[in-house]
Amino acid sequence: MIHKFSMNGVNVVMDVNSGAVHVVDDIIYDLADAFENMSEAEIINKFSDKYSEEEIKEAVSEMKELKDNGMLFTEDEYENVLDMVGKRQPVVKALCLHIAHDCNLKCRYCFAEEGEYHGHRSLMSAKVGKAAIDFIIKNSGSRRNLEVDFFGGEPLMNFEVVKEIVEYAREEEVKYGKNFRFTITTNGILLDDEIQDYINKNMHNVVISLDGRKEVNDRMRPRAGGQGSYDVIVPKFIKLAESRNQTDYYIRGTFTRHNLDFSKDVLHMADLGFKQISVEPVVGEETEDYTIREEDLPKVYEEYEKLACELYERHKEGGKRDFNFFHFMIDLSGGPCVAKRLVGCGSGTEYLAVTPEGDLYPCHQFVGLDDFKMGTVFDGVERMDIREEFEKCNVYAKEDCKKCWCRFYCSGGCAANAYQLNGDILKPYKLSCDLQKKRVECAIMIKAKEFQEEN
Repeated sequence: MIHKFSMNGVNVVMDVNSGAVHVVDDIIYDLADAFENMSEAEIINKFSDKYSEEEIKEAVSEMKELKDNGMLFTEDEYENVLDMVGKRQPVVKALCLHIAHDCNLKCRYCFAEEGEYHGHRSLMSAKVGKAAIDFIIKNSGSRRNLEVDFFGGEPLMNFEVVKEIVEYAREEEVKYGKNFRFTITTNGILLDDEIQDYINKNMHNVVISLDGRKEVNDRMRPRAGGQGSYDVIVPKFIKLAESRNQTDYYIRGTFTRHNLDFSKDVLHMADLGFKQISVEPVVGEETEDYTIREEDLPKVYEEYEKLACELYERHKEGGKRDFNFFHFMIDLSGGPCVAKRLVGCGSGTEYLAVTPEGDLYPCHQFVGLDDFKMGTVFDGVERMDIREEFEKCNVYAKEDCKKCWCRFYCSGGCAANAYQLNGDILKPYKLSCDLQKKRVECAIMIKAKEFQEEN
């Protein structure tokens, strides 16, 4: 299987199964679709009005050589790897600790219902947090590096417990030969110098939430009293990013139907000085006025391409204006391991979420859905049927993914989005798929242009 596209002056032909990416001239780009199913004579006859016989023969010869070398029209051998992946002993590598089911913002698109997650406002106790640390150590097998994310609601509303959990984990990791890496996500309202100093000393990564331009951010992310949050958090975030030397953080935003020109929001954050930026499309019911619809896709595609072209220019220019955009960061030389490409984030198996009461769910977006409660940090995973359901969640179990060229880049998409929008973790949300494909094309275009510059 191949996939081809043209963008920003480059023609790209991708071999899906090998991962090879070819920057090609117009003739190979035109002939590529016909090569696999037509003879050379048939190809010459079909394209004789556009190219000479000599040009066509040379192009066909080049494609034959690529095919013979396993770089074009290769067979899919990954499905055979699934048996090996399925036989791995499942270990828990990461936990998302819902340190606070409470929030001091009222974001209009919040899937967590302003921090309550379909329930009531509550804060995690140190007892539950320490039990979560015990749980992941016990269930991590020989895995040394373990990830713990402090999430909410707003984690800074329960920061003293965050510190207790970190201190406990540091004590336990020495006993059991583990290494904890902590991340915290915050809206920044309560961020101050003391908290910043603690985060910088103890958090491997930090995610800070901003949607972009002041009017965009304040429309969707107001404070509890209705006031905007932009003016409060932006100076704090700039200071935090600088204090971390512009690394080991992401400023994370959401774009909606109200700002389909979201490339301006990304560039606004870049021009504020942020170097690590991630902006996601909102996911919501079609009845919501902010939800992106299929009719909006051409505009969204245009914005992604505009952003990719600008980012390429800034990469080439270097210096203060350059930045990284999470969704355009792609490794064409190696990339994720085979298992990661097939099964994705590992929700429900390797990655679990923990509520303030200690309940276990497949990930943070399933929290509050009773049918997905898997157990507790005190008693362990009791609903093995849920774990088994998520273990079977891979690109070959999803009919929509089997023949999709993007499957090894997106790993089948988000199971939570699939369930929330389609009622089935094995049925990907089509709009998210369409956007993911465009992002991958943009990412590859940047690499292709950089390749051209180097060669």
